[in-house]
Amino acid sequence: MEDLIVPGLLSSLLACAVAGYGIRESRRHERLLRRIPVRVHVNGTRGKSSVTRLIAGGLRAGGWRVLAKTTGTTARMILPDGSEVDVYRFGHPNIIEQTRIVRRAVEEEAQALVIECMAVAPDLQPLSELRLIRSGVGAITNVRADHLDVMGPTLDDVAMALAQTAPRDGHLFTAERDRAHLLEQVARGRGSETHLVPASNAGSADLAGFSYIEHSDNVALALAVCAHLGMDRATALRGMQAATPDPGVLRRYTVRSGDKQVTFINAFAANDPDSTLLIWDRLGLNTRRDRERRIVLLTCRADRLHRSHQLVALAAGRLGPVHLVLAGEGTAAVAMRAVTLGIPREHVSDLGRLGAERVYERVLDLAGERAVVVGVGNIVGLGAEIALHFSNRAVSRG
Repeated sequence: MEDLIVPGLLSSLLACAVAGYGIRESRRHERLLRRIPVRVHVNGTRGKSSVTRLIAGGLRAGGWRVLAKTTGTTARMILPDGSEVDVYRFGHPNIIEQTRIVRRAVEEEAQALVIECMAVAPDLQPLSELRLIRSGVGAITNVRADHLDVMGPTLDDVAMALAQTAPRDGHLFTAERDRAHLLEQVARGRGSETHLVPASNAGSADLAGFSYIEHSDNVALALAVCAHLGMDRATALRGMQAATPDPGVLRRYTVRSGDKQVTFINAFAANDPDSTLLIWDRLGLNTRRDRERRIVLLTCRADRLHRSHQLVALAAGRLGPVHLVLAGEGTAAVAMRAVTLGIPREHVSDLGRLGAERVYERVLDLAGERAVVVGVGNIVGLGAEIALHFSNRAVSRG
């Protein structure tokens, strides 16, 4: 009998010790949060990393000590002087790493923490806000068709999931239009005021000051948050234009090789159909120029075949006629899908077994005298490597 009691007692003692440790760490985290006067939590389908960087840059230009953290192309911590360090991880990403960022913000004596939400699962999004960040200001960029397998199946479901990072008794800013009422519904239930930000708040003159292609929605949203926090618009905008962009930011490179001229659009971070179509339209790619070929370069992931199929359907429909180049993983199935959807077999190139340099060379071979190549799908890994090849050989960029 004693042999049974002793192990049971030890298990109970261990469970009590773990529970006690958890309570102590939770209270310690709450004390640290109270030492950061302003906390801004950024969420949304696309543009989270950019908006996080823009808000931090705007505040920094006004003399604030700001610590920011993004989880975009690479997880980065942006220190008060604007320098950046990698966020090192052991194993898979876990939202508990946000507690480390809060601790670092206190160590840096930050007046503001601007942090990108890293939760995707709907049950983790409220935990991220209500337990880990407890922001006074929330920002939701948009609601688009991505991660539908986790947050879906409908866009309304995605909106309700993203809305779970609305603050309590604070302010929620959003550039989303179609489903803003759902975001407002959740925010109102938490006692927060919702501010709808039109893209027109950032005009062409504002966007012209960036060294890359920035979206008006992102700039308008960041400006609205900075204005709410008392920042002068001109100062905030100057800081945003000077801020280092995310590695996956939308850029345009022009490459010349012999008689060829190829314009490469790095839109790999636009990995949903809505975002891709917006970029396509904004850059005027729906207007075909004589003798200029359109090539869609899609990087595929074996665990994101649904995303690849969505983008192939877009290429076969709204973007066509295009030449489709497939790189990465699982490309054979994606190529079959493309042909099924009506893209001629001779207009599909499966480069799934090739590395970044060979993909770059084959794309140049396909380009003809003039071509526009739009990279979509996934920026991490192969996408970033392909973009680097175009960047290194570019005669102009923007």
